[in-house]
Parts: sequence; structure tokens; C-alpha cells
Amino acid sequence: MDTWCFVKKRTADPVGGVVHVSGDGTRYMRTGGESLAAEAAYQRQLVALGYPVPRVLDDGISDDGHVFVVEESLGERPLHEMALASLDGTRALSDTVVDLAAEVGGRLLRAQAVHAVSATSQALSVWVRAAGWTDNVFTENPDVDSSRVRAALDRAVAQLVGVPLVRGHLDYGLPNVLPAGVIDWQHHGLVPLGYDVALALEIIPFKGCTESYVAGPEQRRRYLETLNEVARATAGQPVSQHLGPYLLVKALFFLALMKPTDPARTDKRLKWHYRRHLLMEVLEQYERTGVVDTARFSTLGGFAARRGAAGPP
Repeated sequence: MDTWCFVKKRTADPVGGVVHVSGDGTRYMRTGGESLAAEAAYQRQLVALGYPVPRVLDDGISDDGHVFVVEESLGERPLHEMALASLDGTRALSDTVVDLAAEVGGRLLRAQAVHAVSATSQALSVWVRAAGWTDNVFTENPDVDSSRVRAALDRAVAQLVGVPLVRGHLDYGLPNVLPAGVIDWQHHGLVPLGYDVALALEIIPFKGCTESYVAGPEQRRRYLETLNEVARATAGQPVSQHLGPYLLVKALFFLALMKPTDPARTDKRLKWHYRRHLLMEVLEQYERTGVVDTARFSTLGGFAARRGAAGPP
């Protein structure tokens, strides 16, 4: 009989669920609902296509009626945890973590490019809606559903016509990347080539955390150039030229599900307003220049200080 140790609850699955690790640390077992079954089926496709993802070893329905999936372990610590552990009194991201992120990102990008499909304006619009969670964002923030925002999204789609679509992660970042590959493919779908991997360091400032790490300009340049080399060799075009439209969509993603339902949670309300501020910052940069520099973002603490000095909106 296997010995399984509890790891954590699964909060992203609509029906809940838990994660366990085997006693020898070689396998993980997750439980959940139909979305977990769909994720397992998708993962099997990715393995067959050479993606660096965990192999699904077993799946089915447990005695209590939950879907369960057993997959191989890719390791204990994602790059996010490695980055936090390597901090030495500053917020500088470890070069080792940056190089690992570039290596894994390059492997994923290469597999994606090999199995790319042609994009249409309609397919790109579907990606914007799915990747940006735009239905939720516009429902929670009716003022964001404006002609200005829609015009910028239309511009992004027009800019990306000709970029091939690939099977993507949609929630790619250092917390989901391990030296051996990429985990947590729940929010998968077709994405423009580079949307996943190109943003791994660029999205760090969206968190707004002063206690976390920061990627320096040289690290960001080196990371993107590694990916550009892979993209040029496999798809004939670099990925860094599309950071502007990619970050516009990602700014919407970070605003999704943020509006608090409890008026007493002032911390959540502050974070919601902060993400709204970042979306407007991204929008303004993209409108002016077509590119976005996330290094210009204020931290959550800095935003809170200015907001407090100015008074409530």
C-alpha cells in the first residue's frame, strides 16, 4: 500500500480537492473535479508532443466520487521557492534561477513551436478573452469595459496576426516552473508563441511585493535573448517584440477575480485598486509606445502611501 503525505488543499478547483505526495517523493496525487480530469488528458497530449511536463501515471474516480490524478514528481522546489531561498539581504533575483528559467522556458518554447498552428484574428480574440479573463474583469469593473480598452485589445490582436498559436499554460510563472519542467496546466489553451515563457520575469512586478525578488534589467535582457534565439531557430521570429500586447492581456489577467465581496477586507480592496492602477499604467504605456516596461511599476506599498496621501477615490 502506498503511503501518501498531505501537501496542501487545492483552492483553484471549483469542487476543491487536495494534493498528496508519495512517501518516497516520486509521485504526486491530486483530487478534484472535472477540470482536473481535463487537465490530465491535456497533460497526456503534451507529454506525447515532447513538452517538459509530468507524466500522468494513473487517474480515475476515488471512492468518495472525486477525480484523482497521479503524476510523476518533477522535484520539490519550483523556481519561485528557490528564488526566495537564495535572497541574501537584497531583492536581487539569483542569476542561477534566471538561467534555469531560461533553460526550461527554452525547452517549452521549442516544443510549442514544433507543434504550432496558424493564427487568425478570431482565434486571437478567443485567446484574449480566455487569457485575460475579460468576462470576469469587465463584470467586476464595468468602467474597464470601455472603448479605450477594447481599442487597445483590437490593436494587440492586429499586431499579433501572423504569430503562430501553440498549446499554452496561460498561468506560466516561476511558481509553476521546476528545473525538470512545468506543472499545473489547469488553465490551458491556445496562445500566441511566446506568451507563456516571455513574461516569466516581466510579471514579477504585478505582485507588488517588497519582500520578494526583483529581476534586474540585465537579467531580463539575457533571459529574453535566450528565448529569442530559440524562437528564431524554430519559428523565424523573436518573442520579445510582442511583449507589449502580451502584457496588456496579462494586466487584465491579474485584475480578474480581485474585487472583494467583503467590505471589511480593506487589504483585499487595496490590492484590487492596485491591480486596476497597473492595468491603466500598462494601457497608457502601450497606447503611447506599443511597449510596456514593468520596471516602472510602483510597489503595492508605494501605491498605498500615495493613495493614503491623496485620500479615497
